[in-house]
Amino acid sequence: MNPMDLSESEWRAWQALLHAYHDVVRTLDRELQDEHDLTLAGYDVLLRLRSAANKALGMGDLAERVLMSPSGMTRLVDRLADRGLVERRPHPSDGRAAVVHLTDEGSRHLRKAARTHVRGIREHFTSRLTETQLQQVGRALETITGPHESH
Repeated sequence: MNPMDLSESEWRAWQALLHAYHDVVRTLDRELQDEHDLTLAGYDVLLRLRSAANKALGMGDLAERVLMSPSGMTRLVDRLADRGLVERRPHPSDGRAAVVHLTDEGSRHLRKAARTHVRGIREHFTSRLTETQLQQVGRALETITGPHESH
Protein backbone atom coordinates (compact mmCIF):
# COMPACT_ATOMS: atom_id res chain seq x y z
CA MET A 1 0.00 0.00 0.00
CA ASN A 2 1.29 3.45 -0.77
CA PRO A 3 1.00 6.52 1.44
CA MET A 4 -2.10 7.70 -0.36
CA ASP A 5 -4.03 4.52 0.47
CA LEU A 6 -4.43 3.65 -3.19
CA SER A 7 -3.87 0.15 -4.45
CA GLU A 8 -0.71 -0.44 -6.44
CA SER A 9 -2.69 -0.60 -9.69
CA GLU A 10 -4.55 2.63 -8.85
CA TRP A 11 -1.29 4.41 -8.01
CA ARG A 12 0.48 3.06 -11.09
CA ALA A 13 -2.34 4.10 -13.45
CA TRP A 14 -2.53 7.56 -11.88
CA GLN A 15 1.20 8.15 -12.04
CA ALA A 16 1.41 6.82 -15.62
CA LEU A 17 -1.35 9.22 -16.73
CA LEU A 18 0.34 12.22 -15.09
CA HIS A 19 3.81 11.42 -16.40
CA ALA A 20 2.66 10.56 -19.93
CA TYR A 21 0.61 13.75 -20.15
CA HIS A 22 3.43 15.90 -18.76
CA ASP A 23 6.14 14.40 -20.95
CA VAL A 24 4.19 14.41 -24.21
CA VAL A 25 2.69 17.89 -23.76
CA ARG A 26 6.04 19.38 -22.73
CA THR A 27 7.71 17.85 -25.78
CA LEU A 28 4.96 18.99 -28.18
CA ASP A 29 5.11 22.50 -26.71
CA ARG A 30 8.90 22.65 -27.06
CA GLU A 31 8.77 21.47 -30.69
CA LEU A 32 6.14 24.06 -31.63
CA GLN A 33 8.13 26.81 -29.93
CA ASP A 34 11.44 25.75 -31.49
CA GLU A 35 10.08 25.33 -35.02
CA HIS A 36 7.27 27.93 -35.16
CA ASP A 37 7.70 30.28 -32.18
CA LEU A 38 4.25 29.15 -31.05
CA THR A 39 3.24 27.61 -27.72
CA LEU A 40 0.96 24.61 -27.60
CA ALA A 41 -1.72 26.86 -26.08
CA GLY A 42 -1.27 29.35 -28.92
CA TYR A 43 -1.56 26.52 -31.44
CA ASP A 44 -4.77 25.38 -29.72
CA VAL A 45 -6.21 28.90 -29.98
CA LEU A 46 -5.47 29.08 -33.71
CA LEU A 47 -6.90 25.59 -34.24
CA ARG A 48 -10.11 26.39 -32.33
CA LEU A 49 -10.58 29.59 -34.29
CA ARG A 50 -10.04 27.82 -37.61
CA SER A 51 -12.78 25.33 -36.69
CA ALA A 52 -15.24 27.99 -35.51
CA ALA A 53 -17.96 29.61 -37.58
CA ASN A 54 -16.48 32.61 -39.42
CA LYS A 55 -13.10 31.70 -37.85
CA ALA A 56 -14.08 33.68 -34.75
CA LEU A 57 -15.00 33.10 -31.11
CA GLY A 58 -15.79 35.25 -28.13
CA MET A 59 -13.04 35.48 -25.53
CA GLY A 60 -15.06 33.51 -22.97
CA ASP A 61 -15.87 30.70 -25.39
CA LEU A 62 -12.26 30.57 -26.52
CA ALA A 63 -10.95 30.37 -22.95
CA GLU A 64 -13.40 27.58 -22.16
CA ARG A 65 -12.47 25.56 -25.24
CA VAL A 66 -8.72 25.93 -24.67
CA LEU A 67 -9.13 25.16 -20.94
CA MET A 68 -7.52 28.43 -19.88
CA SER A 69 -8.47 31.15 -17.43
CA PRO A 70 -9.97 34.32 -18.91
CA SER A 71 -6.96 36.39 -17.81
CA GLY A 72 -4.52 33.85 -19.27
CA MET A 73 -6.49 33.87 -22.52
CA THR A 74 -6.37 37.68 -22.65
CA ARG A 75 -2.56 37.64 -22.36
CA LEU A 76 -2.23 34.87 -24.96
CA VAL A 77 -4.55 36.61 -27.44
CA ASP A 78 -2.57 39.83 -26.94
CA ARG A 79 0.66 38.02 -27.88
CA LEU A 80 -0.96 36.36 -30.92
CA ALA A 81 -2.49 39.68 -32.02
CA ASP A 82 0.89 41.42 -31.72
CA ARG A 83 2.20 38.89 -34.26
CA GLY A 84 -0.77 39.40 -36.61
CA LEU A 85 -2.08 35.85 -36.15
CA VAL A 86 -5.42 36.93 -34.68
CA GLU A 87 -7.46 40.13 -34.46
CA ARG A 88 -9.60 41.24 -31.57
CA ARG A 89 -12.82 42.99 -32.61
CA PRO A 90 -15.79 44.32 -30.64
CA HIS A 91 -18.59 41.81 -30.14
CA PRO A 92 -21.44 42.71 -32.54
CA SER A 93 -24.13 42.58 -29.86
CA ASP A 94 -22.11 43.47 -26.73
CA GLY A 95 -19.65 46.31 -27.12
CA ARG A 96 -17.99 45.44 -23.81
CA ALA A 97 -16.96 41.98 -25.05
CA ALA A 98 -14.44 41.02 -27.70
CA VAL A 99 -14.48 38.49 -30.51
CA VAL A 100 -11.20 36.96 -31.64
CA HIS A 101 -10.77 36.34 -35.40
CA LEU A 102 -8.15 34.18 -37.08
CA THR A 103 -6.24 36.21 -39.67
CA ASP A 104 -4.96 34.92 -43.00
CA GLU A 105 -1.46 35.01 -41.52
CA GLY A 106 -2.73 33.00 -38.56
CA SER A 107 -4.17 30.40 -40.94
CA ARG A 108 -0.85 30.11 -42.78
CA HIS A 109 1.08 29.82 -39.53
CA LEU A 110 -1.36 27.17 -38.26
CA ARG A 111 -0.96 25.07 -41.43
CA LYS A 112 2.83 25.03 -41.02
CA ALA A 113 2.66 24.31 -37.30
CA ALA A 114 0.09 21.54 -37.82
CA ARG A 115 2.66 19.44 -39.67
CA THR A 116 4.99 19.65 -36.66
CA HIS A 117 2.18 18.99 -34.20
CA VAL A 118 0.76 15.94 -36.00
CA ARG A 119 4.25 14.51 -36.48
CA GLY A 120 4.90 15.05 -32.78
CA ILE A 121 1.67 13.37 -31.69
CA ARG A 122 2.56 10.36 -33.78
CA GLU A 123 6.21 10.26 -32.75
CA HIS A 124 5.70 10.78 -29.03
CA PHE A 125 2.33 9.12 -28.47
CA THR A 126 0.36 7.16 -31.05
CA SER A 127 3.25 5.28 -32.68
CA ARG A 128 4.18 3.82 -29.31
CA LEU A 129 0.83 2.04 -29.04
CA THR A 130 -0.83 -0.63 -31.13
CA GLU A 131 -4.18 0.12 -32.75
CA THR A 132 -5.84 -1.99 -30.06
CA GLN A 133 -4.05 -0.05 -27.31
CA LEU A 134 -5.06 3.28 -28.88
CA GLN A 135 -8.70 2.18 -28.87
CA GLN A 136 -8.39 0.96 -25.27
CA VAL A 137 -6.81 4.23 -24.12
CA GLY A 138 -9.53 6.23 -25.87
CA ARG A 139 -12.31 4.14 -24.34
CA ALA A 140 -10.72 4.16 -20.88
CA LEU A 141 -10.31 7.94 -20.80
CA GLU A 142 -13.78 8.51 -22.25
CA THR A 143 -15.13 6.44 -19.36
CA ILE A 144 -13.88 9.26 -17.13
CA THR A 145 -14.62 12.30 -19.29
CA GLY A 146 -17.43 11.09 -21.52
CA PRO A 147 -17.12 10.96 -25.31
CA HIS A 148 -15.09 13.81 -26.74
CA GLU A 149 -17.10 16.40 -28.61
CA SER A 150 -15.14 18.71 -30.85
CA HIS A 151 -15.76 22.37 -30.16
